Amino acid sequence: MQALDANIIDVEDFYQQCDPEKENLCLYGLPNEQWEVNLPAEEVPPELPEPALGINFARDGMQEKDWLSLVAVHSDAWLLSVAFYFGSRFGFDKADRKRLFNMINELPTVFEVVTGAAKKQQKEKSSVSNHSSNKSKSNSKPQGLESQEKYPKSQPKDEDEGFDEEEVEEHGETLCGACGENYASDEFWICCDICEKWFHGKCVKITPARAEHIKHYKCPSCTNKRARP
Repeated sequence: MQALDANIIDVEDFYQQCDPEKENLCLYGLPNEQWEVNLPAEEVPPELPEPALGINFARDGMQEKDWLSLVAVHSDAWLLSVAFYFGSRFGFDKADRKRLFNMINELPTVFEVVTGAAKKQQKEKSSVSNHSSNKSKSNSKPQGLESQEKYPKSQPKDEDEGFDEEEVEEHGETLCGACGENYASDEFWICCDICEKWFHGKCVKITPARAEHIKHYKCPSCTNKRARP
């Protein structure tokens, strides 16, 4: 609640500072996570990219919500320009720039926060996540347990029962993606969620206990492919 009150105070303070009667004003974000409304830098070219100039002039000619949204859009553009300015200055290569953009893209934009779209997206994402989680719990089991069910470890049985012949026939032609050996019902197997190949747990160093905590398993080959630039 305190954070909400602080945000409301910030908006009201910002609105009052952007008086259309004043000179061209800019909105600056500071490294200490504070903000200020000030005149643009006098030096040419400036040390950093400059934000949108004269944001105060349109304040009284628009609805407050629309004006704040417009300033937010320009703020997003300025923040991106500052980020990539430092990227160029520090000699970022293609991979570094891509990583920088992905880090920025993980956060909501100023426009999304101001318009409330960020909360809506978070709520929808949470709803989808809960739905998927419930569906997963009801229709499937953790990867490790699923693997053990399809290729179970041997259990003590009566002398007159023996192994399930149908199961052996069904999976008998399955080969381990690592060592190439056939399926055996007394060994733990796990399936890669990317290439859908099956592996002996011992070949990829995955135990049944560890498999219970793996939501989506990637075999070593698929992991290496994803790691390449």
